Amino acid sequence: MADPLKTSAQQATEKKVSPLRCFSGAFMAGTLSILVYRMMIAIATTFANKPVTSDNPTVINLSAAVRTLVVGMVALGAGVFGIAALGLFLLGVQLIIKKISGQDATV
Repeated sequence: MADPLKTSAQQATEKKVSPLRCFSGAFMAGTLSILVYRMMIAIATTFANKPVTSDNPTVINLSAAVRTLVVGMVALGAGVFGIAALGLFLLGVQLIIKKISGQDATV
C-alpha cells in the first residue's frame, strides 16, 4: 500500500524504468514532434502566402518579428519533443544492452 505522506513526485520516481516504458514514451514524444513540425510548416506556409501589405516600415518590421517569433516557438517545441524522443529511445537501448550483458538494469 502506498504511503499517503509521500508526494506524487516521490511516488513517480519509485516506478521502475523498463525498456517498454522508454520505447512507448519515445514513440509518443516522436509522434508529438512530427505533429508539431507539420504544424510549423503549415504556419510558415500560411505566413509566406499572406504577405503584409503596408507602407509603414514599423508595421512591416513588427509583423516580421512576430511571425519569426511564432514560427521559432513552434520549432522549439518540435525540437524539444524530438530530443526527448531520441533520449528515451537511447535509454531503452541502453537498458536492453545492460540486461543482455548481465548488469543490473535498474535506474
